[in-house]
Amino acid sequence: MKRVIILICMLLVSIGNAQMMDMKKDQMMGHQHGDMMMKDGMRGMNMDMMDDNIGMCLENAEKIGLTEEQKSKIIPIHREMMKLNARFKADIKIAEIELMEVMEPKDFDLDKAILATKKISDIRSSHHIEMLKAMKKVRTILTDEQYKKMRDIMMSKKSMMKDKTKKMMPKKEKK
Repeated sequence: MKRVIILICMLLVSIGNAQMMDMKKDQMMGHQHGDMMMKDGMRGMNMDMMDDNIGMCLENAEKIGLTEEQKSKIIPIHREMMKLNARFKADIKIAEIELMEVMEPKDFDLDKAILATKKISDIRSSHHIEMLKAMKKVRTILTDEQYKKMRDIMMSKKSMMKDKTKKMMPKKEKK
C-alpha cells in the first residue's frame, strides 16, 4: 500500500512539476508570436530548441555561408520540424487531459494512470527521436566550417539568453 501511495505522489508531483515548468518558461520568455521563421525565442533545451536551431541556421544563412542549394534543402526539413512540433504539442496536451480524466475520481484506476503516463513518455520520446533525425539531416548538409560557425552563433545566443534570464530573476535578499 505504501508503494502505491508513493507512486501516486511521485506521479502527481512529476506531472505538476512539468506543467509548472512550462508555465514558468512561458512567463519568463514573454511568449512572443512572430512569423514562421521567428520562433517564440529560445525556450531552453527542449524540442523547440532543436527546431529553433534550424530556424537560426536559416536566419543566419549569410553569416554561416549557406548556398542557395543548401537553403533549398534545409527549408523543407525546417517546415517538417515545425509541423512535427505542432503535432507533438497537441498530442501531449491531449494525453495530459486523458491522464487528468483517469485521475479525476478519488479512487482512480492506478493501472490506467500508469498507462496514460507511459503514453505521455512515449510521445515525448518518439518526438525527440524524430527531431534528432531531422537535425542529423541538416548537419549532413552543412560543411564542417559552416557547422562550427553555426555552433558559435548558437553558443553566443544561448549565453545571451542566460544573461537575460538572470536579469529577469528576482534577487535573493540577504538575511
